[in-house]
Amino acid sequence: MAEDISVQNPDIIIEDEHRFKTNTSNRISPVSNILLNILFALCAIICIAPILLIIMISLTEEKEILVNGYTFFPQKLSLKAYDYVITAGDVIWRAYGVSIFVTVVGTLLSLMVICLYAYPLSRQSFKYKNFFSFFAYFTMIFGGGLVPWYMVYTQLVNIKNTIWILIVPYLMNAWYMMIMRTFFKTTIHESIIESAKIDGAGEFRTFFVIVLPLCRAGLATIGLFCTLGYWNDWWLPLVFVTDSKLYNVQYLMYQTLNMIQYLASGSAQFAESSKVLADLPSEGARMAIAVISIGPIIFAYPFFQKYFIKGLTIGAVKG
Repeated sequence: MAEDISVQNPDIIIEDEHRFKTNTSNRISPVSNILLNILFALCAIICIAPILLIIMISLTEEKEILVNGYTFFPQKLSLKAYDYVITAGDVIWRAYGVSIFVTVVGTLLSLMVICLYAYPLSRQSFKYKNFFSFFAYFTMIFGGGLVPWYMVYTQLVNIKNTIWILIVPYLMNAWYMMIMRTFFKTTIHESIIESAKIDGAGEFRTFFVIVLPLCRAGLATIGLFCTLGYWNDWWLPLVFVTDSKLYNVQYLMYQTLNMIQYLASGSAQFAESSKVLADLPSEGARMAIAVISIGPIIFAYPFFQKYFIKGLTIGAVKG
């Protein structure tokens, strides 16, 4: 029976042979596979090695750093640098609380603002999309400067020395908005919106129930950018915050580094300066500060990576 089919349909054999050749032509040879694995392993080592070096320096005794320099394999380990940084007690934990609150709330609010601005601009039916696109693009080229920006948040809005001053200035980012607008346009087909309208869904229900779940990859990308921006920010506390209870961890680490440099420079004019300088783990403390600063945020990427994969495998229009 199979022979009859092959005789009656010779195109099937030709198609199968063509498909086999296509599949084999896309395969990677064993030698190329090994070379690619070696290349990616080297890239991973290049990325991980500096972090491991910073961790080992933060655990190295200060005298050994001065004698032997930086090394991956210190002879004497010490936690003195971390003791020096954490001696602030409740101050550093309060700063961590501020950073976590600002990062979580700021990221969620920023995503909401960016998506609500970008989604109408991606719709062909929105009448004023060119005006609002130009309005956002204009802010990327021209800025009012530091003084008007400072006056807006201290006199007009008047949120200086509040937790919201660490969130509100970064809620809107024109570049992230343009990325999200492009993602909406390329991912959400107009037929999806029309199908939602036929089923009786309004604009808000279409946006929150249909559009956002299909755009998890874009949301994860912009969310990761916003998370890194809020966590690594020390500029806003420097400009607007004078209450120590509102210091985030980055600004607290910035102050600690300034204090270490101040003491190490020999400009301290007090009797105990020599004793403080002798016991000061300056190099180890700098690295301990870096470890403490990047510690929590380094776990954010695996969380977003899950949504990258899910978002890439979601398909909207089939057929």
